[in-house]
Amino acid sequence: MKRLIDRIENITVRVTDLKRAVSFYEKIGLKKKDEWSNYATFSIGDRILGLDPESKGGVDVFVRVANVDEEYRSLKEKGVKFLSEPKDQYWGGRTAKFADPDGNEFILVSHEG
Repeated sequence: MKRLIDRIENITVRVTDLKRAVSFYEKIGLKKKDEWSNYATFSIGDRILGLDPESKGGVDVFVRVANVDEEYRSLKEKGVKFLSEPKDQYWGGRTAKFADPDGNEFILVSHEG
């Protein structure tokens, strides 16, 4: 059987105050990779922890796939319910969001190049 998901690439957690959260994660020794007005990332080994102040509660798990559109079609055929169709993101990736039977959200992600 073909493996769809290559790896967990990024886990994004919701925060109420981005500056306060960035300060906390730096204080506990994480290395900040990038920061914008609406998002920040930290390197943890070869993975990324994202901080998102614009969403309410929860965690998004970004899973890397070779081709979002192909995996979207394949998973839909298997009955997976998607919350968003494949779309290009301003940061260069392509994503599609789905939920498991308990409502946990996962985001398929691929990058050009």
